Amino acid sequence: MAMISRMSTRAAVLTCLLGTGAVVVLAQTRVDPGLLALKKTFADQQQAALAVPFTGLRTADGPRPGLFPVRATGVSTEPLRAAANAFLATLTPAQVIRTVFAVDDSEWRRWSNVDNGIYVRQGVSLREMTDAQRRAGMALVRTSLSARGLTLAQNIMKTDQTLAEINRDIDRYDEQLYFFTMLGQPSATEPWGWQLDGHHLVINYFVLRDQVVMTPLFVGGEPVVTTTGKYAGNAILQGEQDAGLAFMRALDASQQGTATLAREKTGDDLQAGMNQDNLVLPYRGLRADGLSPALKARLRGLIALYVENMRDDQARVRMEEVNAHIDGTWFAWTGGTTDADPFYYRIHSPVVLIEFDHQRPVGTTSINTPGRPTRAHIHVIVRTPNGNDYGKDLLRQHLAAHPH
Repeated sequence: MAMISRMSTRAAVLTCLLGTGAVVVLAQTRVDPGLLALKKTFADQQQAALAVPFTGLRTADGPRPGLFPVRATGVSTEPLRAAANAFLATLTPAQVIRTVFAVDDSEWRRWSNVDNGIYVRQGVSLREMTDAQRRAGMALVRTSLSARGLTLAQNIMKTDQTLAEINRDIDRYDEQLYFFTMLGQPSATEPWGWQLDGHHLVINYFVLRDQVVMTPLFVGGEPVVTTTGKYAGNAILQGEQDAGLAFMRALDASQQGTATLAREKTGDDLQAGMNQDNLVLPYRGLRADGLSPALKARLRGLIALYVENMRDDQARVRMEEVNAHIDGTWFAWTGGTTDADPFYYRIHSPVVLIEFDHQRPVGTTSINTPGRPTRAHIHVIVRTPNGNDYGKDLLRQHLAAHPH
């Protein structure tokens, strides 16, 4: 009787003749040593980051206290709790063990935007769910985001399907390789949250009573405009790209000079990505307190493109927080300002950090020149500086008032 194992394209086949005359085919998978080294590098970087207690992104002056009081916002989070409980109810006991963590678990900080061949994720993925579980999982995402935010998340997932087609690799790339975890138990009075973790899409969503924090938020993709395959015509982050460029062009020559960190973009400039929860990042560029009312309004509109990925009622609360610090908001730019130039821009205030970055090709090197930034690959990070990423400052205050 022949025994045949499944072989990858990298498998070496060994054939052995047994005494009975049966033929046994063994598949000896050759693991790419470069990939192994890369996985170890990412694992080591994550462990080093987690070894340092969380303080949050800040300037050299240290975390600024008092920015995020526990308060009533008047915006109900009951729809979020209902959707989260409905999702949890679909999971098997084994899936619950993999998916549910304590609200203060380090799992919050273990997210990664890299592909699944490099990073192993916790939780349960859309690909391994039943149809009912997928519907419930995406209902939680739909309830938590605005219509615009949901469309962006879904379109990012589609870019991974395009990468699977380009690279002929469904193990590293897939529109359903996005993993759900739950932090704490959905509650009207106790802190809880959820996380969606996958290639180019990471959503951290913390809830305390009627307050919500949706950072760190990582969104991106490659190719950002799809021209072939199942999702030809799919596009992501073009509005954020164009609005950033339009704001830079709206500045006068002196303001542009002050905002510009470098006139040529030669590499990847994102600073506050994965494993950078405690980044010390100075304010740089152009401070908004000197802008005209019209330019301040445009800057608010640019920030809103990112904040308004949250469900509409929570986004209004968040924008009130942003607007209260608009004069202390800084805008910085790297790169050119033509319609073809790749660029980086950063918006940084005491309560929000947004980085938009055109990156070098990674998954499309077969069709894009490697080594130079391109508009075909975009990374974006949104954070809450001064200790409230993952809602940690709210959690700290809650635990101080209500010891567990």
